[in-house]
Amino acid sequence: MIRNKTGIILLFALLFPAVIQAQQATSMRINEVLVINNDNFVDDYGKRSGWIELYNNSAGTINIGGCYITNDPDNPRKYPIPKGDVLTKIPPGQHVLFWVDGMADRGTFHVNFTLDPVKENYIAFYNADGKTLVDEIKIPAGQKPDTSYGRRIDGKAEWSQLTKVTPSTNNLTLDTNEKIENFQINDAWGIGMTITAMAVVFIGLILLFVSFKYVGKTAIKMGTRRAQKAGVENIPAGGHTEEGAVFAAIAAALYEVAEDIHDVESSVITIQKVARRYSPWSSKFHSMREFTRK
Repeated sequence: MIRNKTGIILLFALLFPAVIQAQQATSMRINEVLVINNDNFVDDYGKRSGWIELYNNSAGTINIGGCYITNDPDNPRKYPIPKGDVLTKIPPGQHVLFWVDGMADRGTFHVNFTLDPVKENYIAFYNADGKTLVDEIKIPAGQKPDTSYGRRIDGKAEWSQLTKVTPSTNNLTLDTNEKIENFQINDAWGIGMTITAMAVVFIGLILLFVSFKYVGKTAIKMGTRRAQKAGVENIPAGGHTEEGAVFAAIAAALYEVAEDIHDVESSVITIQKVARRYSPWSSKFHSMREFTRK
């Protein structure tokens, strides 16, 4: 018993640091920055200002509430991200946008500093302890209006001037499909695509036909073998040992029992075939009348 408790304590001691690490924001990355916003996206107040995009580079949800964003290397705790906001829980592979407008009173995602459109801008993200640097970047001076500076691929190391501004979405967007473009070049009339599609359909139908045919034959053979092992003689080629009428009668009886629609019979009625070949109702004999005798 003591050994089991000791093992559990040691296991918890080994896993506890990993749990604490998983709850921290060490996997968050500064992903994209827009310094000059003249004719770009607007915030929830309809205002245009610069913004900072963070990206969750982990496989788990991260709560960045209590962490810090700063533009001052000497002041890591310049903007504390408020706690208790459900939107600070960032799912894996997702983004969050902070407006750099110097108006922190406008909400969680409005920081208390601005970016300099002329000089180099330093941006850093710190963990909730205010000491652990998670990520930092220096945005080069001379940024073009409405052109962002970010990672070429989300969460990766390489930074560059992005050709498209992509707030709260992937930095690398695929506008083209290489396979479709090759088809357009090599098969402009669509003949190859048509033949390929028809071939796939017909091959699928043929395979289905063959499969059903041989599966049916195999099932019949197996049924015949089982019946022969059970001692049933003179089994027809189709595998049936009874006439269709017998099965129909059995099915009708089972249906009546299952649906409970049968009546309680008090007698048995037997219908026999009539021997005469004419209908008494249409016989001329019944339309003849006897004349009065004088």
